[in-house]
Amino acid sequence: MNDDAARPPLIRLRGVTRVYGAGQAMVRALDGVDLDIEAGEFVAIMGPSGSGKSTVMNILGCLDTPSAGEYLFRGVHVERLSRDQRARLRRRHLGFVFQGFNLLARTSAIENVELPLLYRGEPAAARRAAAREALRSVGLAGREDHTPGELSGGQQQRVAIARAIVTQPTVLLADEPTGNLDTQRGREIMELLAALNRDRGITVLMVTHELDMAAYARRALGRTACRRRRAAWPAGPCHCVAPGGAAGAGGNEMCPQAHCVRCPPGGALSTFGTAGRY
Repeated sequence: MNDDAARPPLIRLRGVTRVYGAGQAMVRALDGVDLDIEAGEFVAIMGPSGSGKSTVMNILGCLDTPSAGEYLFRGVHVERLSRDQRARLRRRHLGFVFQGFNLLARTSAIENVELPLLYRGEPAAARRAAAREALRSVGLAGREDHTPGELSGGQQQRVAIARAIVTQPTVLLADEPTGNLDTQRGREIMELLAALNRDRGITVLMVTHELDMAAYARRALGRTACRRRRAAWPAGPCHCVAPGGAAGAGGNEMCPQAHCVRCPPGGALSTFGTAGRY
């Protein structure tokens, strides 16, 4: 038997449901989600507000638990772990990047980056060396002693990425990482995430509503995500059909419509909030 075929994916969701509230106030954020993520992938999760993409991210990041269904990480049933066990998995295998940076305002860049290692009980000298190297790897050598207020938005997000990778995580979870940045700074951050995925083999899962940012991923999932590189499309205009029959605009790297006649069978089309395989 082929070992690769027998090996389970890095992340697997099966029938995951998340319900908030009860009775008439009940909200079903996720309903029977199936999802496989292989090690080394760069996946963008897309969709409009309320489509469940952040709920999926919270479950994958062990910040929330499913109401029903299975979440397996390297074959381990995460939904069966205790709170302490989930926290240990989060500390050792997961890195987080948020839209709002979430940096300590009065703390230097290098001290912000050291925080995850502090929580892991690493010695001070090892923390400082690892944080310095992480800042260097995101292009912030020489900025170690600057506080967030002394850095631009793009530089603050680079500090946040350095903090996320300083523990050498298996998976990097990025929730709208370019949402607070202008277009140019956003592209720089996406190029950095793509480089971490390509050069270090870090699995990257990103939530975004921006099609041009999702184009950096190797695979896109979500209600409005039908990812096809421009070079893979046949010549001629895009024949995507929007609800109501309006033709989609051609020439884009990604089709923003809910249906695309150019997508071959098995194309990356999916819808969060409804039952189905992703």
